[in-house]
Amino acid sequence: MRFMFVGDSMTIGRAGDYTWRYRMWQHLATTFEGPYEIVGPRTELYDTASNAPVSHTYADPAFPAEARRHLSGWGEGWLHMAPVIREAVATQRVDILLVSLGLIDLGFYTDSTQTALNAHQFMAEARAANPHVRMVLLPVIPNIRARSDAPFAAECDRFNELLAKAVADLDTASSPILLASPPQSYALDTDTYDGTHPGPTGEHKLAAAFAGAMHQAWGLGGAYGVTASPSEPGAAHHHRLV
Repeated sequence: MRFMFVGDSMTIGRAGDYTWRYRMWQHLATTFEGPYEIVGPRTELYDTASNAPVSHTYADPAFPAEARRHLSGWGEGWLHMAPVIREAVATQRVDILLVSLGLIDLGFYTDSTQTALNAHQFMAEARAANPHVRMVLLPVIPNIRARSDAPFAAECDRFNELLAKAVADLDTASSPILLASPPQSYALDTDTYDGTHPGPTGEHKLAAAFAGAMHQAWGLGGAYGVTASPSEPGAAHHHRLV
């Protein structure tokens, strides 16, 4: 089973982060029965000093190089991933896509209607490369901007409705698509470090959203039970996720 993470700045992470990809790797390593790989054309973190994805400084240096692979980028959304996903799925021989996209699109590039069209294109292109690819999609989690920008908040809500409809319409037995449930306890003030990007507790909750969807719908892996270490920043806010 070959997994690929696809996402924006919340997924690539910045230099010094653990990333929710790391949390998912921990989860798969302890719960997944059978062989699996994490694949993708990139391994880097975003480096804020150089304003480029050039860092390899993960918070845990023991994070294996082969598990760091992904297709995510700072400032990249459905708009950017739709044109490249076919080649990535084909060359990486992807079985399952774990996708967290949309916030950057709605914040800077496209309205909810166009963002949904780009999501449709993404799914079609992924299936063109692998007609049996599975996808788990996370709805947009509005960031701190939504607190003071009502039109933006409304666009986030509308896109999530359109995404849910797309999943319902496009899900098939041969290429199933899941809509993950956003973490109900996700709190911008404690689960992010800046109102947008996940800190350690937020990383766990994002990983748990994907893990829970796959476990409940497909019987893959197990219940999410990885917890934040007491030494991690923000760990005091975390509770066991099962």
